[in-house]
Amino acid sequence: MQITDLFNNSFKGRGSQEAIEYDLSTGETAKLTFGELNARSDRVAGWLTARGLVKGDRLGLFLPNCIEFIDLYLACVKLGIIVVPINVLYREREIGHILTDAEPKLVVTNRELMAHLPSGTSVWDIEEVSAALESVDSKPVRLPLDGDDPAAIVYTSGTTGRSKGAVLTHNNFLSNTVNLVSCWRITDADRYLAVLPLFHVHGLGNGVHSWLASGCRMRLVERFEAGRATELFESFQPTLFFGVPTIYVRLLELPVEAARSIGSRMRLFVSGSAPLPAQVHEEFRVKFGHTILERYGMSETLMNISNPYEGERRPGAVGFPMPGVSTRILNSNLEPVETGEIGELFVRGPNVCAGYWRRPDATADAFVEIPGSRDKWFRTGDLAELSADGYFTLCGRRSDLIISGGFNIYPREIEELLLEQPGILEAAVCAIPDERRGELPVAYLVSDDTFDPATLELACRNSLASFKVPRAFKRVDSLPRNALGKVQKHLLPPIDK
Repeated sequence: MQITDLFNNSFKGRGSQEAIEYDLSTGETAKLTFGELNARSDRVAGWLTARGLVKGDRLGLFLPNCIEFIDLYLACVKLGIIVVPINVLYREREIGHILTDAEPKLVVTNRELMAHLPSGTSVWDIEEVSAALESVDSKPVRLPLDGDDPAAIVYTSGTTGRSKGAVLTHNNFLSNTVNLVSCWRITDADRYLAVLPLFHVHGLGNGVHSWLASGCRMRLVERFEAGRATELFESFQPTLFFGVPTIYVRLLELPVEAARSIGSRMRLFVSGSAPLPAQVHEEFRVKFGHTILERYGMSETLMNISNPYEGERRPGAVGFPMPGVSTRILNSNLEPVETGEIGELFVRGPNVCAGYWRRPDATADAFVEIPGSRDKWFRTGDLAELSADGYFTLCGRRSDLIISGGFNIYPREIEELLLEQPGILEAAVCAIPDERRGELPVAYLVSDDTFDPATLELACRNSLASFKVPRAFKRVDSLPRNALGKVQKHLLPPIDK
């Protein structure tokens, strides 16, 4: 089975139903039905075929959120062409690595982004795709594809080295989409406001796929803009919204009247791609009248764990494993830890990628044999603990773990405490080397003008073991983040103890 089989209820059964609203370059809003959207992707598929692309070829999409991105993506999955989405914030060095690794036959981009591509790249201007929609016949496309065929190669953020291409198959996307639509009760009555980048699995694999599978209506915007948020929520009146923590922090800046008006029509707010601070979770509930549903996924695995749609959405926790997803929390010897103890999270299921593109070494490192299990498990690199009633809580990355004088220090615990302090807007804790203790924790903070290191140190000493107290508190204008709001700690400036 291929991913487009899941969309046929919308493409064929809801052909005359409005599918999407999106912005034109003129500032006007355009609309398409599911039937029109299907016909557009068929025309693009014919255009790609006429230009020599075949099953197994790679096509790079270096594009912001736009209707042409969706046209091209759907055309590729119909033809068995492997999509390689490229982060629009990347520049020549980063893009060059992806192009060398994935070897896409062509890259589609716009004139503004074209300047960032390495010289010699085979490029198609997005305007060519738009012209093709006017000149190519709409003939239905149906190629026999296997569920294990690759649909996309999604490159990781590369915080510990060169980014790797996770190979996501049709079956990976299928299992993930069925879970989301079912577990989050997404139906054709929903209205989904899409602000997350389509080059990321959160926007594409979760957002676009859930929209197409459920047959709901989607409003696509290029990016989230706080100044435009109220207008979009009021004009489109969505019931469904996927965001990242930084977006929810910005939404908290809206006036109470606007927040209550938005909340009165919403059915579900979902957060992921980075930890949602418990303080933001609670402030949002009070202001908008909604409890955000936090979940946990990865580029390599799509969705693993989610708080329940019905039941307690616990602040700081990410919930329970999705249907069909198996989980283990293990110590460094690959042995199970006790309930309430912290260990590394391993997952297994139909959502997990086939491996890393042309990286058998990285694939072998990531897929591990666990004693007593016949199958290999994916090593997430994330630290987690399991409560007595089954809720998973993430405790940071294994690579972020600070070991000071033989004691394990989990940065997120300290970050959550710091975010509770008056005036602290953002917090990141990481390690600096120390001759005596090996490593020491330090804190980087975005704060208002009340910033006082002595007060923060006292708050930490009153709540934490002495070895967990940061040895320095550095105020910064902002924390470096990737496109999905995840803090890039390796880019933080040097700090003295």
